[in-house]
Amino acid sequence: MWSDTFLIVFISICTAFLGEGLTWVLVYRTEKYQRLKSEVDKQSKKLERRKETHGDSLDKSVKKKIERYEEKLKNNNRDLSLVKMKSMFATGFAFTALLSMFNSIFDGRVVAQLPFTPISWIQGLSHRNLSGDDYTDCSFIFLYILCTMSIRQNIQKLLGFAPSRAASKQGGGLFGPTPAQFK
Repeated sequence: MWSDTFLIVFISICTAFLGEGLTWVLVYRTEKYQRLKSEVDKQSKKLERRKETHGDSLDKSVKKKIERYEEKLKNNNRDLSLVKMKSMFATGFAFTALLSMFNSIFDGRVVAQLPFTPISWIQGLSHRNLSGDDYTDCSFIFLYILCTMSIRQNIQKLLGFAPSRAASKQGGGLFGPTPAQFK
C-alpha cells in the first residue's frame, strides 16, 4: 500500500509539471499573456496604493477614480483568464486521458488509509470501486485529486507562474469576485 501511495504522489508531481509545461508552451511564454500579467500587477499595486492613501474617503471624485481602476483591473483579469482558457482545455484533455489510464491500473486497490472517515457525500469518491465497508480506505482517484490540487499550486509558486499577491488580493478573474463586491 505504501508503494502505491508514493507512486501516486510521484504521478501527481509529474502530471503537475506536465500541466505547467503545457501551460508554459501555450500561454506563459506568449507576448499577450506577459503584457496582460504585467498590466494586472501594475494596476493591482496602483489600486492598493490608492486605497491605502485615501482609505474610506468620502470624496466622490476619489471614489470614482478608484472604481475606474477597479473596472480596468477587472477587465484585464478577465482578458488574462481568457488567454489561459485554451491551455485549460488542453491540460484538461491530457489529464482526463491520464486519469482514466491510471484509474484502470489502480482499480479496486486500496492505496492509502485515511486518518478520518470522510463525510457522506465525499465517500463515493474516496471509496470509489473499493470493496468493503471501511470508509477510511482510500481509492486512487481521491488521493490523486488531493495530491494534484496541493502540489500543482506549489509548483506554480516554485516556477513563478502563480499570480502576484497584489493581484490575488484584488480578486477579479473570470470566476472570482469583482473588486467592488466587498464594499
